[in-house]
Amino acid sequence: MTQVGLQLYTVRDHLEKDFEGTLRKVAELGYKGVEFAGYYGRTVEQVQEILQETGLTAIGAHTPYNRLKEALEEELAFNKTIGSRYIIVPYLAEEDRNRWPEIIEDLKTFGERCKAEGLVLCYHNHDFELTLQHDGKPVLDAIYEQVPESLLQVELDTCWVAFAGANPLEYIATYQGRLPLVHWKDLIKKADGSPETVELGKGEIAITAIGDAAVAAGAEWLIVEQDYCAGDSLDSIKTSMEWVRAYANKGGNLHV
Repeated sequence: MTQVGLQLYTVRDHLEKDFEGTLRKVAELGYKGVEFAGYYGRTVEQVQEILQETGLTAIGAHTPYNRLKEALEEELAFNKTIGSRYIIVPYLAEEDRNRWPEIIEDLKTFGERCKAEGLVLCYHNHDFELTLQHDGKPVLDAIYEQVPESLLQVELDTCWVAFAGANPLEYIATYQGRLPLVHWKDLIKKADGSPETVELGKGEIAITAIGDAAVAAGAEWLIVEQDYCAGDSLDSIKTSMEWVRAYANKGGNLHV
């Protein structure tokens, strides 16, 4: 059954002040797993300890592309020790977005090493992978076409797919069977056309249909994320979890 996790980038302000206390709060709110975006100076043993205490699953880690180029073996060892299965390339800086052949080869290399160590490499999209082209198609599709499925799985950020003008439901269907992780998030478009992420149910994204499709596609985790919180980020993830529980109570096949 699909479970619900949290991308910890959402509560980065609280993690900076109280890493362990924030993870306790995340668990209390009902999230079953967490996706890391840094460890805030904690050792692997300290991260292990708080995961064991709270019962949270380490889903995976957003690990910058350049960090993987420089220290892949360290990241592999850390993730294996804390029981994390997925290493996710989370973002590419603008200066990297004009050299797709090299990046695709690097993803193959990262994927081979992950596979050899029993881990799984994923790629997490923003909107630019849908609006930029490589080899005559959206970059996102080119990446998944040119890096074998055995070396690269999909973490689909459905919110950014929608913001780019593409259809998240079509992308979920396209990558069914290669889609263990789905980012479940909501946004509004401001007057100037720029995006602002909001709590689940407060925005314009078809999150109910996305949840239904992700579960039907066999996603292991629906991962709540809010890039920016107008109020307190812990209040935001509480509000989002309240929406998730209401969704589940209406028949959404989720473990919450």
